[in-house]
Amino acid sequence: MKSEWAKSDAGDMAEIVVDNLTKVWNSAPAVDGISFTCASGEFTVLLGPSGCGKSTTLRLIAGLEQPTAGTVAIGGRDVTRRSPAERGIAMVFQSYALFPHLSVAENILFGLKVRGVPRAERDERLKRAAQTLGLTHLLDRKPAALSGGQRQRVALGRAIVADAAVCLMDEPLSNLDAQLRQEMRAEIRSLQRRLGMTMIYVTHDQVEAMTMSDRVVLMRDGRIEQQGTPAELYDRPASGFAARFLGTPPMNLLPWAVGAGLVPGALANGTGGSIGVRPERLRLGPPGPGLTATVAAIEYLGADTLLTLDAAGVKLIARTDGHERHRVGETVGVSCAAGDLHFFDAASGRRVEANGNGCNRPEQGGEA
Repeated sequence: MKSEWAKSDAGDMAEIVVDNLTKVWNSAPAVDGISFTCASGEFTVLLGPSGCGKSTTLRLIAGLEQPTAGTVAIGGRDVTRRSPAERGIAMVFQSYALFPHLSVAENILFGLKVRGVPRAERDERLKRAAQTLGLTHLLDRKPAALSGGQRQRVALGRAIVADAAVCLMDEPLSNLDAQLRQEMRAEIRSLQRRLGMTMIYVTHDQVEAMTMSDRVVLMRDGRIEQQGTPAELYDRPASGFAARFLGTPPMNLLPWAVGAGLVPGALANGTGGSIGVRPERLRLGPPGPGLTATVAAIEYLGADTLLTLDAAGVKLIARTDGHERHRVGETVGVSCAAGDLHFFDAASGRRVEANGNGCNRPEQGGEA
């Protein structure tokens, strides 16, 4: 028999609402009044650098920590003071947390045995999870005989058999090599969609956030810097921090005096601050009336080439076609379309809107 927390046809059964959540350690806020909603069936990523509060936020949602202030609701129920077991969630951690003396099957079913789920139901859930994750032929093995990717699948299997509507993941791929991380990103996203789970996923890797999520919550110093779809954060970063954190290579942020040269004459009346432009939006050509730079380094990546340019001592990166040929020491003209420019306030670092000859006031708030 499924619990009241298990997946159902109710549209908001697994919606997660975080409202003004705060956690203070020794008078220092690790999480500082954050609010966001993860809709039922949505894949939300908490993204940010080490120490920004993303894992603490996940632990607060899971009930592993108690908040200093604010609330957490799951499926319309306030679970702020409820235990993890009462929240109807499954968790996957950075460490696989597998029992070395138990087989794959025993590891997957451990939680169900503790909760007293009948044998027949346990076996049926195990069969479904093993087939879904390609573990059927590994059920009798011990964790020591598995690869990193296989161990991660076992951890995922343990979450699946819990039959929970909500799954929380704390940097689950950080122990894997680059190739395996890429494969597991696709597997986890496919699995989440197929099962219709509501998932909150913590990572510091912006590639994981961009490729896996429906919504990104970008955190900085315990607060939300910006939240929205990956495209919204990439195309319209709310701050210089957001602009630099998402994108590989990151957005170029240039002093006004240098950046204004990218579109000669268009920004003559600007009042200062930073000008941002994505590397793929830069166009290179013969030196002209605008910005001139020297090619300082070249990274050929096959389909693309990354050029490090030196413009009067200011470094910027241009992404060009892999077949476009330049040489170190070459002098080039650098330009872009006016619509490709982003403007950030000098004092606050917040995004400001261009008026054609400069900028208006900074955008307010930390969310987009």
